[in-house]
Amino acid sequence: MTEDLQVIIATDCGSTTTKAILIEKVGGEYRQTYRGEAPTTVEEPFNDVTRGVLNSIAEVEELSGRRLLDGERIITPAEGKHGADIYISTSSAGGGLQMLVAGAVKTMTAESAQRAALGAGAIVMDVLASNDGRLPHQKMERIRGLRPDMILLSGGTDGGTITHVVEMAEYIAAANPKPRLGHSFSLPIIYAGNKDARDEVREVLSKNITLYVTDNLRPTLEQENLFPARQKIQEQFMEHVMAQAPGYAKLKQWTPVPIMPTPAAVGSLIQTVSEREGIDVIGVDIGGATTDVFSVFEQKFNRTVSANLGLSYSVSNVLAEAGLDNVVRWVPFDIDEDDLRNRIKNKMIRPTTIPQTLRELIIEQALAREALRLAFEQHKLLAVGLKGIQQVRSVADMFRQLETGQTLINMQELDLLVGSGGVLSHAPRRVQAMMMLIDGFQPEWLTRMAVDSIFMMPHLGVLAGVHRQAAMEVFEKDCLLHLGWCIAPVGQAKPGQKCVDVAIQFPDRSPVNETIGFGEIRLYPLEEGKKATVEVTPARGFDVGSGRGRSRKFTLSGGLAGIVVDARGRPLSLASDVETRRGQLVKWIEAMNLYPQAEIAAGVSS
Repeated sequence: MTEDLQVIIATDCGSTTTKAILIEKVGGEYRQTYRGEAPTTVEEPFNDVTRGVLNSIAEVEELSGRRLLDGERIITPAEGKHGADIYISTSSAGGGLQMLVAGAVKTMTAESAQRAALGAGAIVMDVLASNDGRLPHQKMERIRGLRPDMILLSGGTDGGTITHVVEMAEYIAAANPKPRLGHSFSLPIIYAGNKDARDEVREVLSKNITLYVTDNLRPTLEQENLFPARQKIQEQFMEHVMAQAPGYAKLKQWTPVPIMPTPAAVGSLIQTVSEREGIDVIGVDIGGATTDVFSVFEQKFNRTVSANLGLSYSVSNVLAEAGLDNVVRWVPFDIDEDDLRNRIKNKMIRPTTIPQTLRELIIEQALAREALRLAFEQHKLLAVGLKGIQQVRSVADMFRQLETGQTLINMQELDLLVGSGGVLSHAPRRVQAMMMLIDGFQPEWLTRMAVDSIFMMPHLGVLAGVHRQAAMEVFEKDCLLHLGWCIAPVGQAKPGQKCVDVAIQFPDRSPVNETIGFGEIRLYPLEEGKKATVEVTPARGFDVGSGRGRSRKFTLSGGLAGIVVDARGRPLSLASDVETRRGQLVKWIEAMNLYPQAEIAAGVSS
C-alpha cells in the first residue's frame, strides 16, 4: 500500500544528467535526505539509460549508508536498512518529446491542440491549420521535414466541420512523415477532433501510420477537454518514443508506476500545489536550451515551452529576440557590443561554463531577466480563454473571427511564484534570484517568492500521483527555498513622488516607518521562522489590493531574502537615457544588496 511507504528512491533522467533523491519518513514526516547524480547514459559508449540511473543511486547509497542496490537491481521493498519501498522515475533523456500539432482553425482547435501537447510535456515544433496561410505543398514539406516524435491532429467541434479535418489528414498522409527516433516503427498520430470525422480520418491515415483516437479536445465552441488527449500523448510517449531510448525497456520494469516526461511531472506538481493550497501559482524552469513556464489560474493549468530561450545552448537566441538594448539596460557599466556578443557566443559553444567574474555574472543575470520576460510574454499569449465563441456561429463565422480570448494570467491574483534552473537556484546571493524573478515577471500587489533548491520538482511531480502527502511535505520542507515576499503597488507617477508608506513591526528589532518614492525599491530582511506585521498605505494613484490609496495590512513569514517593496511601477520601465538608467540600476543594486558595492562603485572590474 502506498500509504505505508517509508523509503522512496526517485530519479529524473535528464538529457545530460540523471539525478536521484532519497525520501524517508523521519519523525513522522517525509523528508528528502540524500541525493546523487551521474551523467545520463543513453549515448555511446553505454547506450543504456539504466547505467546512469544505477550510478546516481550508487552515490545516494554511498552517502546514506543504506544499501539500495543488489548488483544491477534496485532492492524493493525495503527491509530494515536495506532497499526502498518504491522506485519511481521521470525522463527527458533523448531530448524530450517533440510534437507537431494540426487543427482546422488556427485560433481555435489548433490552439487547443497546442495547449494539450504543451501540457503533456511536449515541445511543439509547429502548428498547422487549414487557414495558416501556407499552400498545400508547403504544409507537406513542413510535415516531411520536421521528423517529430508524434503528431496530434484535431479539428472541428463534434458535429462540426469534417472537410477541413480530413484535408489536414490527407496532407499528413501525403507527406508520409518519419519519426525522429527509431526506424522500426511507424509514426504515432493521435486524433482528438470531430468524432463524426473519425472513420474518414482512419481511412486516410491507415497506411504506414499508427493512429490512436481519443475524445475531441474541443467538443463544443464553449468547452475545452484536454485531459484525454494529454493522457494519450503521455501514454504513447512512453510506449513509442521513450521505448527507443537504449535500456528504457529495462528501466520500465523497475518501477510499478508509469515513467513521466520531466516537464509533465513538474506541471503535475504545480497543479497539485495549486489544488492543495487553493492558490494561483506560476512556476518557471530556465535551462540551457529552453525556458518552461507553468501556471494555474482559475483552476486552469497551462504550460508553454520557449524552445529558443535558454542560457547556454540557445543564449544567442535570447540576445536576438530581446535585442541588444533590452539586455544592456540591466547592465550598470559600459560594455562594448562586440565584447558582449563574443561572451554570449563563447557561452553557447561552451555551455557548461559558469561566470568567473562579477562582470560575467551581471551579464548572465541580465540575459536571464530577458529570457524570463520573453518566455512569460509567450506564455500569456497561450494561456487564454476559449477563442471563437460568438452568439451566432457558422463555419463562415469561424474563419472570420479574430483572436477574442483574453489571457488567464492575472498577476494581481498570483499567490506563489516559483523559479527553477541553475541561474536561479545557484545564484551567489538569494536576493539575486528574487530580483531576476521580479524583473522578469513583474508581480503585482503581494506575491510569495521561492526557488527550487536542487531541482527535485520532477521527482515530486511523479510522487504526487503515488503519495500526495509525501510529495507535498518534501516540497514545502526541502524543495522550496522561501525567498520572501514582493509587495508591488500598481500605478505610475513621476520619479521621486510619493508612492507608498511602509510600517513594519519586527519580532526582534526596531520597527520601520518610511515613505518610498516612485522609482525606488527596498529590501527588509526577515529571517525564516520569524513573522512581521506589515502595513502599506499607497499614495492616491496607487493600489496594493484594497483599492487606490487604501492601506493594506499583512502578517508575513520570513525568507532567505526578506520583504521587498517594489515602488518602481507596473509596467516597469527604465529610463531611456543611458546615464540616468545606470544611476537607477546602481541605486537598486545598493538598496537590494545585490552585488559587492565597492566593485559596483568602481564600475565593475573586468
